[in-house]
Formats: sequence, structure tokens, C-alpha cells
Amino acid sequence: MTRKSFLEVMAGTAAVAAMPLSAAPAQKSKIKLGVTLYSYTGDYQVTMSLEDCIADAADLGAEGIEILSETHIPGYPNPDSKWIDQWHNLMAKYQTKPTCYDCWIDSRLHKDRTLTVQESLDFLLMDMKLANRLGFKIMRPKLGVVTPDLMPDPAWRETIERALPMAEKLNVKIAPEIHSPTALQSKITDTYMELITKTKTKYFGFVIDFSVFQVRPRRDVPPRPRAAGEIPSELAEDPKHLIPLLPYTFHYHAKFFEMTDEFREYSIPYEKVLPVLVESGFDGYLSSEYEGIRELGRGADQLRRQHLMLRQLLA
Repeated sequence: MTRKSFLEVMAGTAAVAAMPLSAAPAQKSKIKLGVTLYSYTGDYQVTMSLEDCIADAADLGAEGIEILSETHIPGYPNPDSKWIDQWHNLMAKYQTKPTCYDCWIDSRLHKDRTLTVQESLDFLLMDMKLANRLGFKIMRPKLGVVTPDLMPDPAWRETIERALPMAEKLNVKIAPEIHSPTALQSKITDTYMELITKTKTKYFGFVIDFSVFQVRPRRDVPPRPRAAGEIPSELAEDPKHLIPLLPYTFHYHAKFFEMTDEFREYSIPYEKVLPVLVESGFDGYLSSEYEGIRELGRGADQLRRQHLMLRQLLA
């Protein structure tokens, strides 16, 4: 079965599967398009290998590839040199580039205590070195959090400051994620900005997730009780709140839950967010991150729909 027929059968969207992305207007902004392989969670190691995921992303016309360290690297945190070579060969074969390396500082690894600063630093440097070996220049460490709005553990500041010299040496930028329910205008972003201002570093900044712009609840899943501290959908961010953070934002997660038959995201107003990025002259990557229903073939179909929308909106 060809990928075209597979998408027709699994998603019932013959028009989507048959429509080449070249039919969309050419992208005229400086923004580059990528995919985080997290988008294939429903298929990865079930119907798709790592190479299958990269091949599908390349088939969309995506240039950038983002990975999750523990998920996509066999033998993590110590992959063998053969796999490292294989990774670089896949990037060359599909003419793609490593964009963002996602990792975790598991501050609650031990039941009776949180990690010390040195332990957290060791984890961060280990991942930074591996990211460098794989060709990534941005890493998104998931910091341990202590509040419902995702305030990081107090040890984060010393951990990051001590990692900055190695980040500069390896040319790997450290960028924690601003993700709902964290607001763009919040104490969390302010504390990150304080570190940037204090150190004047160019190696610490943000990954911003489009979940902060969600304006209405998803309709593809039953409603759930709102968590304490969670931002209501009617209080979603104004895209203009991005402007003060633009010089310090290295990468974007183009989060989406459901692409409609009209090639629009149901919950997130991309048509209002993307103009802010285009006007800013951002020339990095939008990394498509599908986080909707996990059904076989659905992630690939939804990515194809989203990339068609992105190319139309960026044209």
C-alpha cells in the first residue's frame, strides 16, 4: 500500500493525501518549517520506524527535525557510535537538519529528595554534549516544576548559569519551554529574562509553544476539569505579547490538536499568530507538534493538513 492510499484508508481524506504540498503558494517569509517526531507518537515503533518518521516529515517539505532524547535515541544516554553515524546519514539522505533536542532534568528522580544543583548540572551537560554530537544547536530542557503554572524548581538558575560556558563552547543554546498554563506575561518569563539580562548571554532563551494561544476548548476529546492555576481558554494570550520575547526566542512549537477539512486549526488562531512572527523577521523553525487523538495514520495526515495551512498563511 502506498502512503497516499494508506492516508486515504486510515483518515478518509483522499483530497488531503492526493494534494501535493507544492500546490500551496510558495513560502515567502524567512520562517522555516520543521516537525517534532513527537507528532508520530501513535505510530512510532508500531507502524513507523525512526527513518519512516523522518521520511514522512521530509515528504511534507519539512526541513527541520526535532527529537525527544529518551524516546528517539536507542541506548540513551549512551548511544553507540554506529547509531550516531546512522542519524547523520538519515539527515543527509532526506536533506533535513536537526533543530531542537528535547530533554529532561528529572528533579524528582529520588523519592526522598530533589536533585542537587550538581546532579541537575550533570544531567544538563550530558544532554548538551549528546545534542552537539547529533548536530543540534538548540536544546529544550524540561525543568522540574513546583507550581501549577510550571514555575521551575529554584535550583534552575544556578544550574543554567553554571552550564552557560559549556553551552557557548559547544554552540548549543539552552531554551526552556513556555507552555500553557504558563503565560507569556508571567513571573516565570520575568525570572528567565532576569537571568538573560544579568549574564547578557546569547545561549539562554525560550522555546514558545502555541498552546498559549488556544482560544477555545478542543472538540476531539471530552472536556476535563480545569486544573488549579490553569489559564481559561477565554484568557488566551494576545499574540502581540510575543513581541518583547522575540529577540530571545530561538524556536517555536507549532502545537496543534485538530486540523479541519477546511485546513484550519480548530482551537488555535494561527492566522493571528503567524503575522507577528513574519513581521519580526524570525528566520528560525516552526516545529509542527501534533498532540491530538492518537490513531494509526492520523498524525501523518494531520501534519500534512497543517503544513498546507502553514504554507498558505506564510505565503
